[in-house]
Amino acid sequence: MTVAGSVSAAYLSIKGDLKNHGNLYPTQQCCFSIHHRNKNLLAFRGSDAMGHQLKCVSSHDGRIKPQRDSRTSKIVCVDYPRPELDNTVNFLEAAYFSSTFRAAPRPMKPLKIVIAGAGLAGLSTAKYLADAGHKPILLEARDVLGGKVAAWKDDDGDWYETGLHIFFGAYPNVQNLFGELGINDRLQWKEHSMIFAMPSKPGEFSRFDFPDVLPAPLNGIWAILKNNEMLTWPEKVRFAIGLLPAMLGGQAYVEAQDGLSVKEWMKKQGIPERVTDEVFIAMSKALNFINPDELSMQCILIALNRFLQEKHGSKMAFLDGNPPERLCMPVVDHIQSLGGQVQLNSRLQKINLNNDGTVKSFTLSNGNVVEGDAYVIAAPVDILKLLLPEEWKEIPYFKKLDKLVGVPVINVHIWFDRKLKNTYDHLLFSRSPLLSVYADMSVTCKEYYDPNRSMLELVFAPAEEWIGCSDSEIIEATMKELAKLFPDEIAADQSKAKILKYHVVKTPRSVYKTVPNCEPCRPSQKSPLEGFYLAGDYTKQKYLASMEGAVLSGKLCAQAIVQDYELLSSKEQKSRQTEVTVA
Repeated sequence: MTVAGSVSAAYLSIKGDLKNHGNLYPTQQCCFSIHHRNKNLLAFRGSDAMGHQLKCVSSHDGRIKPQRDSRTSKIVCVDYPRPELDNTVNFLEAAYFSSTFRAAPRPMKPLKIVIAGAGLAGLSTAKYLADAGHKPILLEARDVLGGKVAAWKDDDGDWYETGLHIFFGAYPNVQNLFGELGINDRLQWKEHSMIFAMPSKPGEFSRFDFPDVLPAPLNGIWAILKNNEMLTWPEKVRFAIGLLPAMLGGQAYVEAQDGLSVKEWMKKQGIPERVTDEVFIAMSKALNFINPDELSMQCILIALNRFLQEKHGSKMAFLDGNPPERLCMPVVDHIQSLGGQVQLNSRLQKINLNNDGTVKSFTLSNGNVVEGDAYVIAAPVDILKLLLPEEWKEIPYFKKLDKLVGVPVINVHIWFDRKLKNTYDHLLFSRSPLLSVYADMSVTCKEYYDPNRSMLELVFAPAEEWIGCSDSEIIEATMKELAKLFPDEIAADQSKAKILKYHVVKTPRSVYKTVPNCEPCRPSQKSPLEGFYLAGDYTKQKYLASMEGAVLSGKLCAQAIVQDYELLSSKEQKSRQTEVTVA
């Protein structure tokens, strides 16, 4: 595959054969039917992303007259108290890790670290380096923060996002980050349940409810045993027996399963195929946007381990608004308060090298050259591979990245002319062949709250065969699936609920595809090249491709740089001495 183009830390314009995938980063496309007449007074409508009014080009101008729905919605938005996470082992370990940066000896001369990419990994790297007394320069190519959690505001003032983001109790580094920034109140915790649609019974749902009175893993076992709609008792027993090696073998066993797909592992353990069909297709698509015949079983076992071993591990929260403002901006404010810099519209074009193969500087697309004492690429692995200088490509550390490839995903937002009733104030597993998870964001999220009309946000996955399709084709396919989930309220031909507008966000290369035998290919944050580091959920850390993995990777990257302080300081001094000698 030949690829050439203009590359950046958080944006990539590509020319070449990508099966019509376009940019590796999300494309924002939308279709307007009307402008909202009823603005939501509870939403934070008055602010723009990082001071930029983000515009969206309409796909077409078909308009319909809004219809007022006088029916009273049965859906009630009720948030739950923040779970007791602060005394759990994983939370305390993450808290201690954070404290090491604040407690580190103040450097005599702070390092200037240039970081390309202001997603969660880059923001995390910069935040903890600033905590340690250094001066990060965080470069973001686009005019919006967040990377894979970016969002945009349309002409109506409504936000649409790169993905449907859920914050689990089993995310200790993310939970610590919220606490360190003083924004714990921005997470809207939901009841401790997992809710699955029932394809055989359109419009009905099956629940796994985790009782708060029981400790882990008993609360999870109880939730499974009490659900008799998805698995029979013989299937539960055979599944439990199949899981015994994982429960007894611990982390070593989990890591050893990386060579098997979910489907292969289930067959090897003698677990009925219906268990995969009923539960793990949905779970695989939620975790990595692919089906069980492709996903590494290690990914499933890591998630199950967190969910079953931590009482609140599977408890979910929604952010109370758009991620760039409600999560990313507090990180930026913190970095800048400590002397760091964050620059938007700063697209990385080229990595310049010294004679010894180490990094000399970054050249941006605007022609500016940025120099530092150390350099970090915090962009997705696909962008990193396109940025690599030719001199580096055969180095084993970089060569093994060839197997790591981002998975395509599509995020769909649909605004309807009425309040849908057959939903919950929660994340829902669709169990649809085309859709992964979805939520009525007009109920689950304060900023998007609307008492009169629903906005469904849906993850369209697997998306490999759909990423090149038109928005209208994707919406048409989505509506057919929604007709099964809402048989009394939605029809594919819109004879029932009408679409007011929609947005389709395509990400041809999202998180890395966690297929079997990927684990050995994941790099450490410290490269073999002095002064060059990586951050991103694809790098080596125990939470795989997730927001938690991105934040943890940033902390590990910052740790590696802090530990290399003496080396990097002496490198700067030698460089200055060389310049004086040459002069």
